[in-house]
Amino acid sequence: MIDRAELAAPGKALGKERWAGVVDAVGSHTLANACAGTRYGGAVAACGLAGGMDFPATVAPFILRGVTLYGIDSVMAPLPLRQQAWTRLAKDLDPGVLEAFTQEISLDRAPLVAAELLAGQVRGRVVVRVTA
Repeated sequence: MIDRAELAAPGKALGKERWAGVVDAVGSHTLANACAGTRYGGAVAACGLAGGMDFPATVAPFILRGVTLYGIDSVMAPLPLRQQAWTRLAKDLDPGVLEAFTQEISLDRAPLVAAELLAGQVRGRVVVRVTA
């Protein structure tokens, strides 16, 4: 994991080769910069659009480095594929690790925590409890 500010601004068509694989949940400039910094033959999985639906990039990483961009669809995926993914997560994911970076908050704290989230001050996962 890296600070989001490193990738959030407009970047170059090709950057220094930093990683073999990337999972991006942000999109926009972050996704473009992730692709630009992926090494020869690497892969980038795009699974979110929190930063925007635009893709301000060139084809340079795909042509000159053979980078592959995979789109991860969690909305329209068929039920058997979803079940397979959840089974795999249940087998491979240590619940203790997940709990270590998860905080639960009450609904009345959601606006405050949302502001902290947007300011980049929240680490991990936040679950909003909607019942008393």
